[in-house]
Formats: sequence, C-alpha cells, structure tokens
Amino acid sequence: MSPDAANGSLDAAEQGEDPAPPSRVFRKFLSIIKHASSILLTFIGLTAITFIIGRVMPADPVLAIVGDRASQDVYDAVYLQLGLDKPLIQQYLIYLSDITRGDFGTSIMTTRPVLDDIIRFFPATLELATIATFFGVILGIPMGVLAAVNQGRLIDHVIRIIGLFGYSVPIFWLGMVALLVFYAALGWLPGPGRIEVYYDGIVEARSGIILIDSALQGEWEIFWNALHHLVLPSAMLATFALAYIARMTRSFMLDQLNQEYILTARVKGLSESAVIWRHAFRNVLVQLITIIGLTYASLLEGSVLTETIFAWPGIGQYITTSLFNADMNAVIGGTVVVGFCFVGINVLSDILYRIADPRARE
Repeated sequence: MSPDAANGSLDAAEQGEDPAPPSRVFRKFLSIIKHASSILLTFIGLTAITFIIGRVMPADPVLAIVGDRASQDVYDAVYLQLGLDKPLIQQYLIYLSDITRGDFGTSIMTTRPVLDDIIRFFPATLELATIATFFGVILGIPMGVLAAVNQGRLIDHVIRIIGLFGYSVPIFWLGMVALLVFYAALGWLPGPGRIEVYYDGIVEARSGIILIDSALQGEWEIFWNALHHLVLPSAMLATFALAYIARMTRSFMLDQLNQEYILTARVKGLSESAVIWRHAFRNVLVQLITIIGLTYASLLEGSVLTETIFAWPGIGQYITTSLFNADMNAVIGGTVVVGFCFVGINVLSDILYRIADPRARE
C-alpha cells in the first residue's frame, strides 16, 4: 500500500467514516426482507386470531352439518372428521397449511368450496367500494382544500357540517331513508339488489364485476340497469368516504398553509392557486395517499350494513349470513381474505408513499 493511500485510510478512520459502507443494493434487499417479514407475521397473526375466535364461538359447526336430530354416533364421526378432537394449535397449523394451498374448506351453507364462494361474492364488494372511494376522493379532496383556504367563513362551516353528518350518521339509517325517498316515494332509482331479476344469467361472469362484464359483452341495457342499482349503495358508502377524506384534507391543508414556506411563496408574488396547489397540496398529497388507502380498505371490510340493507350480494353479506348459519369455514375464510386485502392495500399505500416522497426512500 502506498503512503498516500495509508494516510487516506487513517484520515477516514479519524473522521469516523465507514471505510466500507454497505452497498445501496444490499440496503434495499434488507428493506425488502424486513417488509416481507412484517407482512408474513401480520398474515400469520390475522389467521391465528380469526381461527381462534371462530373456534371459541358458541356456534357448533358439527350441529350445523348434521342437525340437532342426528345420533351421537353420527355427531362423533363428523367431530373426528373435522379434526376437532386435536389440540387447538394443531388444528390451526393444519388450517394454515390448507389455506396456503388455497383450501379454505367447504361451506355448509352453499356446499361449495369457500374459495369459490369468495371469488363469486367478492367482486360485488370490490365494485361497490371502488366506486364509493372514487367519488369520495374526487369530491372530498376539493371540499377539504376549499374549507382550509376559507377557514372560518361560511363555506368552511358548511363543509364541516357535511363532513360531520357523513361521519356520524348511522349508515343503516341513511340507507333506509334513501330507499324510502328515492325508491319507494319518488321512484327515481331501483330498489335493493345488484340487477333486476329478469337480467340474471344473461351476462357471463368473467371478472365478476357486472359493469365490466356487461360492457365487454355489449349488453348496454344491463350495464345501465346495473349502474342505476349502484347509485344508492355506493352513495351511502361515498358519504362516509367523502366526509373522512374532506376532514383529513382540511386538517392537513391548514397545517401546511401555516408554514413559513407558504408565507415566503406569497411574498415572492406567486399566485394564490400556485401557492395552494403547487406547494401546500403537493406536501399534503403524501399524507392523503395513506388516508385514501385506509378509506378504501375500510369500505372493503366495512360494507356489511350497506350490503345487507340493499341486498347486495357481496362478501360482507356472505360472511354475515354464514355467521348466522354457524358456517364457520365461510366466516373464517371470508374474514381472512378481507384482512389480507386490507394488508395488501396498506402495503400498496406505503409503496406509493415512498414514490411520492423521495425522503421516505432513505
């Protein structure tokens, strides 16, 4: 080693520098491993809690299968067939092994594999939640920005009242009122259901989302009928989404508008629209990504009441009906799938957050 190189190494050591820092690729690899481990542990915890709750509930899955008039020998045979004689931890490990292969068991209620039922019912919930989130975003964000810019004025108070109404009014009450007014009294919109009964079976279910399937197959009459059926239930969910997004947008914008860089931008002579949208909202957008992701996930898992009121054949109604019929395979399977979607949306929000904010990548 030359004297200059040796002196350079000594200088770096004296200054506390790492002579061999880990490569950027290695750090990214560690980050991926960390996130993958976190997702895996979350999934294991979700399945464990859901499985244990399903097993300790007072509903007897054996009686749901054999009925209360079955003999003790038949009851014992089914009990052993379901593996309920094994320790709880062993039952969970068997169940975990099954669901990794896509086997959630068979539904007592429909006599079909639970995974097939989920594939059948989940697209209806996905369609409903997606449309509700879309309208919640395109209406809630401008309302929140408008309220923050006009803080303390009439428009701010009106938007806050709308947000409070949408956030606090019970959705089952709002849904019944909407049906009473727009369906029963005025007749402007169709009633419960996803589509009129006489249209059932005409459109081939390819994606499960009836708007997409009917449009691809050129069944425009069915498309418009399904769209009309979507208005009321999606409006109920969109009311909640709009209220939450508008409220959080207003809060984030008020925080940014009080920052010094906003005052500096105004002193430099930038237009008010540039200050609001190019500077303040740009920083708010990073936080809103998380809020929108959480809202979407909440609508996917929390649309049970809406689906029940409007007889919407989604995953929420499927889980609720299965619970009433002590169909624990369906309840546990549906809950695990919805929870997995929640985790997936959170991971996607985290990725988008890092893309939108370069500082988070470090």
